[in-house]
Amino acid sequence: MLDQQQYIRNASLIVADAKGNGLDLASLRIVFKVKKSSAQTPNAAIIRVYNLSNNTAKQIREEFQSVTLQAGYQSNFGLIFKGNIKQVRFGRENSTDTYVDIAAGDGDQSYNFSTISTTLSAGSHQTDQINAAINTMEPNGVTTGFIDDIDSIILPRGKVMYGMSRDYLRQSTESTDTTWSIQNEQIQIVKRTSVAPDPVVVLTSKTGLVGVPELTNDGVSARCLLNPLIRIGGIININQKDIADAKLSNVSNNLQVNSAPQTTADGLYRVLVAEFVGDTFGNDWYTDITCISYDNSAPDGEKVSIS
Repeated sequence: MLDQQQYIRNASLIVADAKGNGLDLASLRIVFKVKKSSAQTPNAAIIRVYNLSNNTAKQIREEFQSVTLQAGYQSNFGLIFKGNIKQVRFGRENSTDTYVDIAAGDGDQSYNFSTISTTLSAGSHQTDQINAAINTMEPNGVTTGFIDDIDSIILPRGKVMYGMSRDYLRQSTESTDTTWSIQNEQIQIVKRTSVAPDPVVVLTSKTGLVGVPELTNDGVSARCLLNPLIRIGGIININQKDIADAKLSNVSNNLQVNSAPQTTADGLYRVLVAEFVGDTFGNDWYTDITCISYDNSAPDGEKVSIS
């Protein structure tokens, strides 16, 4: 388990062209909001950089295509977003401060523009379909990340694959009870009842937990100081006693009362959503998390509560 102290902020923002040549804008004020999830659609980032020169702002709009954002603390610093630039917008906040807004998508080009045209022979596996789809997405910027052990489902007959590559990933993951997403320009496929092989991150008041985690209809919701070790599909540890019970949203005598997901005795939870917000010259420096219970002692297929 990782139980690191959060002390002295650190951040890096690099914008680059297709050849990898770019600029590090970390010396300027940067305000960002990154939302990552296990959904199939690309993760997104909105990044505002203040008081750039006119030439640099123009260069970002006309030459640079990718953005890499790292943040955290001196003892815990790492990648929180990597993707392609979708839009660059100039503006003025007041009479003295200008800004450049960068909207970026994680694997957005691969998701939206990768197509496939091939055939699989009878006897192929779902993994063959997944690999064929990923191969067509790699020229647009993504690579293969963590791929969980997938049940060896055999295709009973030959199959024509023609259309959007993402659609065939969706078909295969639905057939194998897995989920797929793009995380920092890598395809990640994880079983619905399992987790990615990342170290467990312990969240306490001493390691950055802010306020009181709460049980909601979507799972356990928690806020901590910005922590790049929190990853989609990974595991965090929160003491069960630190979690407030859910508020029931329906207490009418005539209607069924809503029920909330369960907590776990050992405090392990799989991360579904992680939202990173930060301001290098301001107060915001947080990670907001939504997660569901994970029971490591349960049989395979029952470790994650998906009800």
